[in-house]
Amino acid sequence: MKTMTIKCTVTVMIASVLLLSCKKEKSSPSGCDISVTGLSGSYKLTALQYRESATATPIDYLTYLEDCEKDDIMELKSNGTYTYHDAGTVCPEQTVDHGTWEVKGNTLASDGKLQGTIASYDCKTLVYYVESALTKGDKLTYTMVKQ
Repeated sequence: MKTMTIKCTVTVMIASVLLLSCKKEKSSPSGCDISVTGLSGSYKLTALQYRESATATPIDYLTYLEDCEKDDIMELKSNGTYTYHDAGTVCPEQTVDHGTWEVKGNTLASDGKLQGTIASYDCKTLVYYVESALTKGDKLTYTMVKQ
């Protein structure tokens, strides 16, 4: 009887370990994948950071933009087109730009303003960067929030 209890206890412990040790793969929320459909939406630039080198202190490049540029909207459409337009405070020379865009792996590509490698995306905030943007070895990081 004691042997039977020990065997049952050991069996339950082994089964528990096997069942509880399995990890579920993290899946992105529905529609939150890094694809044209997943990234589609209207975005506003909320941070722009520049590093001259990997060891350099980051500089806030958003402060160098005109106030009328800081509230512009980039609309990424699910059909692979985009519209970049002056919103909020209008600049003297109002900017509207149209074009096409695509996602290849974690790379954004367009025939205009949208270029770079996606660092993160959580369905609300898109962070991407461009290396060697101004000089070799530098990094320009864009943070855009879905509106």
